[in-house]
Amino acid sequence: MFSAVFVTGTDTDVGKSVACAWLLNQLQGEYWKPVQSGLEEKDVDAVCSYAGLSADRVHPSLYELTQPLSPHEAAKRDGLHIDLSRFSVPEHKAPLIVEGAGGLMVPLNEEALIIDLIEQLQLPVILVSRSSLGTINHTLLSLEALRARSIPVLGIIMNGEPSPHNHEALSEYGQVPILAQIPLLEQVTPEALAAVSPDLPLEVWA
Repeated sequence: MFSAVFVTGTDTDVGKSVACAWLLNQLQGEYWKPVQSGLEEKDVDAVCSYAGLSADRVHPSLYELTQPLSPHEAAKRDGLHIDLSRFSVPEHKAPLIVEGAGGLMVPLNEEALIIDLIEQLQLPVILVSRSSLGTINHTLLSLEALRARSIPVLGIIMNGEPSPHNHEALSEYGQVPILAQIPLLEQVTPEALAAVSPDLPLEVWA
C-alpha cells in the first residue's frame, strides 16, 4: 500500500475534496493541502467536515493565499512567490492524502505547474474526474500528461451521477483502474461516504 498519494483533478470543481474525504474515510489517513487559494472557504475545512477528520490528522498548508484564484495569480496579488523547492512531503504515520489545486496544468508561478509539484514530491497520483459528458476527453488528456512525465497513476475516482458507458470508456481507453464511483450525495457526511464502496479492494491499489 502507498504511504502517500497526490489527488489531482481533470479540472477545477470535479470533486477533489469529496474524493479526498472518501479516501481518508477508507484509509483512516492524514490530509495535506500544500497550496490553499482562498481563505473564506478552505478545502481543509470542507474535507474535515466531510470525513469527520480531527485536527491532529491535518498538516498545515505551506501557502495560504487570500484570493480564490489560480495559485500563481493569488500569490501575485498577495505579493508572494510560490517556491517549488520549499515543498517536501511531511512526516506522517498513516496514509497521506495530498490534495492539489485545480488540474495538472494550473500554474504555481511563472514557470512551475501543479504537475511539476507532483514530480517534486515524487508521489503517485489518483485522478478525479466527472462522470458526465466531456469526461473522456479531459481524463485521457490528463492521463497522457502524467504518463509523459512517467508519473505513476494508481487509478481514477469518478464523481457524479453514475454513467456506465463513461466508466467503461475510461477504463478501456485510459488503461487505468476505476477505484470508485462517488454518486451525487444529498449531504456529504462521513456516514454517506462510508456507504460508498470501492470498485476495487484497497489491497490492489498499490
